[in-house]
Amino acid sequence: MDGPVQLHHRVEGPPDAPAVVLLHGGGSRGATWDLFTPALVAAGHRVVVPDLRGHAGSPRSRSYTLEHHRDDVLALLDRLGLDAVTLVGHSLGGYAASLVAQEQPARVTRLVLEDPPAPPRHSEGRLSLGRLLLLSIGTVDPRRRYDRLALTSAIAQLRQGHPGWWDALPRITAPTLLLSGGPASHIAPARLAEVAAGIPHCELVTVPVGHRIHSTAPDAFRETVLRFLGDAVRDGTPAPTSPAEGAVREE
Repeated sequence: MDGPVQLHHRVEGPPDAPAVVLLHGGGSRGATWDLFTPALVAAGHRVVVPDLRGHAGSPRSRSYTLEHHRDDVLALLDRLGLDAVTLVGHSLGGYAASLVAQEQPARVTRLVLEDPPAPPRHSEGRLSLGRLLLLSIGTVDPRRRYDRLALTSAIAQLRQGHPGWWDALPRITAPTLLLSGGPASHIAPARLAEVAAGIPHCELVTVPVGHRIHSTAPDAFRETVLRFLGDAVRDGTPAPTSPAEGAVREE
């Protein structure tokens, strides 16, 4: 299975509404967005919620690369006939979303990255993502079925240097909201500040509750993201926003 796989997914909302694709993190599944999806539909969006390769209802494979996740998402967009989408990604899903936005920037109208794992520019062997596996073992609901290889492969790859990913950040043309979980997260806020500086039109907001903002602080996440989606303009420049309660906008 070196090519794209058909991701298990569900679609909610009017078929002619602007599409939002929600990408979950490693060791999770599409159902993690169940509290957020109704708010998007109520705001007038069509919502596509897939399970990533190796997770929940989607196929397993003999190997998992970060590019597999990118290509799977692009293949899903092709099958659904979606030429312009908003991508929202948490953790591994955020990294996959960034790869999609780098590969086909004209296709992504808006981008939301929730505490994405920013790899080092060069191999360091010290990236704190190694903690993600231990965190997942303790916090992931055992009912969430996933191939452990999918998670460990992602961690191993994200510990390596990815200078090409950093160099391609300026290719992201979509207005971007980058959410940091703050010091309580294992994703270093300073690293995410570097990512925000590399994306041409990026707003960095900190919600200091740790890595899983959308489930730990669902109200702040919902209000911040919906405000961004409502205010982002299509000329490539995000309109000014006010952080939701508990969120801190970085100037």
